Amino acid sequence: MSQEQAPDLVIILITGPENPKRLPSAFFLASTAAAAEMNVVMYFTGPATQLLKKGVAEEIRPIEGGKTIKEFMELAQDNGVQFVGCLQSLELNGMTKEDLAFDVPLLTPSQALPTLGAAGRVLTW
Repeated sequence: MSQEQAPDLVIILITGPENPKRLPSAFFLASTAAAAEMNVVMYFTGPATQLLKKGVAEEIRPIEGGKTIKEFMELAQDNGVQFVGCLQSLELNGMTKEDLAFDVPLLTPSQALPTLGAAGRVLTW
């Protein structure tokens, strides 16, 4: 994550596997903004960090028989949304870098805050 170009939109994602019906909207919003050529960053922290773990997002379906959260995440990435993980949240969730299914930069809140705070809009989800 670079401070050279401040993001237009940052979504600080706190919601994780505990609330699967809430998750798709965050990824739809991020995807739509990125498709409209906005620079979008999603910062996964707290319980949301679990979504980055191998095998987790593939198992979560907001509605029975529907798409997985991993599919929503891939749509966002395909549209250019940058994912960033909270390094401290890995420990909080009993995870290591080797547990991650996604190749994402990992930053502490103090490392991420300058860029996140410079965004045109910041949403917490």
